[in-house]
Amino acid sequence: MLDFFSRQRIVAQPDYNRWMVPPAALAVHLCIGQAYAFSVFNNPLTRVIGITESTSEDWQLTTIGWIFSLAIVFLGLSAAFGGKWLEKVGPRLTMFVAACCFGGGFLVSALGVYWHQIWLLYLGYGVIGGIGLGLGYVSPVSTLIKWFPDRRGMATGMAIMGFGGGAMIGAPLSIALMDHYKSATSVGVMEAFVVMGCLYFVSMLIGSLTIRTPPKNWQPEGWVPPVVENNMITKHHVHIDQALKTPQFYLLWLVLCLNVTAGIGVLGQASVMIQEIFKGTITAAAAAGFVGLLSLFNMGGRFFWSSASDYIGRKNTYFIFFVLGIALYASVPSIGASGNMRLFIIFYALILSMYGGGFSTIPAYLADIFGTKYVGGIHGRLLTAWATAGVLGPVLVNYIRQFQIDQGVAKADAYSVTMYIMAGLLSLGFVCNLLIRPVHEKHHIKHDELDEVDGIFPYPDNAGLEQTTDN
Repeated sequence: MLDFFSRQRIVAQPDYNRWMVPPAALAVHLCIGQAYAFSVFNNPLTRVIGITESTSEDWQLTTIGWIFSLAIVFLGLSAAFGGKWLEKVGPRLTMFVAACCFGGGFLVSALGVYWHQIWLLYLGYGVIGGIGLGLGYVSPVSTLIKWFPDRRGMATGMAIMGFGGGAMIGAPLSIALMDHYKSATSVGVMEAFVVMGCLYFVSMLIGSLTIRTPPKNWQPEGWVPPVVENNMITKHHVHIDQALKTPQFYLLWLVLCLNVTAGIGVLGQASVMIQEIFKGTITAAAAAGFVGLLSLFNMGGRFFWSSASDYIGRKNTYFIFFVLGIALYASVPSIGASGNMRLFIIFYALILSMYGGGFSTIPAYLADIFGTKYVGGIHGRLLTAWATAGVLGPVLVNYIRQFQIDQGVAKADAYSVTMYIMAGLLSLGFVCNLLIRPVHEKHHIKHDELDEVDGIFPYPDNAGLEQTTDN
């Protein structure tokens, strides 16, 4: 059984088509992307006992809110610790464990709803499901980078786009299942959890069984490695543990954290924000449409910006994120005050596209700086920046907003200070990105120290390598 999941069993044959790998990655990321749609369960979970309305025995919304927060925290932690394990055991076993955790987390949460024990939802979706999120997020990324050394950004964009789009499947699926199973004695959440846990497990299992890694020293047919060396794309490799000793890792950690903090705070309050700023003009249904539009730009930005980074460079892509982001955030308060709703929506759509693009571009940025061999593990550790931002962003938006309202500021004006703070955070991110330089050679793994792994060197020194078809 363990041999079935070994790295050796999933090395592709010479005639394997590398375009079969992205669907395997999407089978996982489209599932775990459901995390962005968990909020559709929030209101029904406050009525598990009262059914039609909340009672004193029902959970409060603030209590339920910790489920998602725990999931994001454990996503970051499991990615950080599981990334190194991924490089050891390979993507198939990691994706299988992710399927068990994410699907199993729903089942444990269903028991929590049935017995009305909130700690089981914290354990199920928050801890166990969060571990599945983290392992599922990082497991296909390094494999895609190794299959697409010529288009790293596009490759990671294809997978991580799935995570951004998972909510577009998860939200309507969740609502449809709850509507189907709700009754005089049930809000339908428990049954929906059971069905979704099983469906997501099967989909992620299919992804884990179909994933393949390239043969050693493989490169795409007809691809000619760059003759002129790009100092921001290394020919060498840095070990996972050694990467933590470089300033580049911490600068990239801040780059991701600051970009995500600015975006995730807005994403969590988008519906309430647009209704309060354009009070009387935007209905709840229209606000839901606004959130859906932001999700589309979040998803599309993941593919667009990461693909563009293959041509303009990863560092330049983040420069665009920060410079354009600063301008957009700083302009939003005046745009809202002027009542120009169309421009307001366009600005936030662009902001969310760069939020998503930051996620999909960072794995390729890491591969450029640290090499491809251990990029999965390094990426996993860097995702602790996401866990930090997942707490920091909403706290900044929610608490500063509430503080201003308590001081007598109108709700429509309560986001101005927050937007300026976000612009300031992006300014700090701009400086961090500016400071990133190639890793010093003392951190590189010597060529004779490289152990046998599946994958390729970014720019092989030897010619006549085994080719694989790229139809």
